[in-house]
Parts: sequence; C-alpha cells; structure tokens
Amino acid sequence: MNQIVKPITALHSTTPVLRIFDVDHARAFYVGFLGFEVTFEHRFAAGFPLYLGITRSGCTLHLSEHHGDACPGALVRIRAEDIDALASELATRNYRGARPGRPEATAWSTRELSVVDPFGNRLVFFAPLGA
Repeated sequence: MNQIVKPITALHSTTPVLRIFDVDHARAFYVGFLGFEVTFEHRFAAGFPLYLGITRSGCTLHLSEHHGDACPGALVRIRAEDIDALASELATRNYRGARPGRPEATAWSTRELSVVDPFGNRLVFFAPLGA
C-alpha cells in the first residue's frame, strides 16, 4: 500500500549559478544590458575567481568564474510580468553582443524572448499567453 507522506518543510525559489569566464563581459551583459544589480561579490583571495550575486525585480542569479560551480551553456527560464516591455527595454540598449527580437508564441502556451550571454548560457524570459 502506498502512503502519501506530507513534506516536513516547504521549498522556495531557486538560485541558478551560471558559469562566466570574464568579469567585464559579464557585467556589460548582466548589469549594462539586462539591468540586473550586483548584490554581492566574493573572492577567496586576490586573484582568485569571482563569485557574484545579481538581482532584478525578485529574480536572483549567481555568476561564477569557479571551474567546478557550473557548466557553460546552461538554460535558465525566467518569468517576466510584461514580456513586451522587457523586449522594448532591451531594444533600446546598445549592446553589440545581443539583439533580441520580439517575444514569440510557443506551442506550450507562453511567449518567450531568448538571449544568450557571452559565455553560451541562454536566458529565456517568458510570460503565459495573454499576459
């Protein structure tokens, strides 16, 4: 007989860790282009890899130069309240490494805007159809 067990504790939001290779390129993309703010920076010592926390409107990401923290080429889906406003905002920024188009409807009932960072990580901003 299968018995349903009630979880002991609730789970909360996740914080993706994305691999980066160049701090200046990461700042230009995530802060300058996408509009995130740096919340913390950590190095174990001078000259060591950087571990960086960034946030925008409740979305938190961690960026790491540490070899073992994450693999380049990750995919992160981020829900956006107003995907059209985000697309318009990004279109006004003069970032030569990315020129996202307009959000596109998907077969799974969302509209999505995809952007690839300088390290091959893909960020897909999405909103439910009709939002």
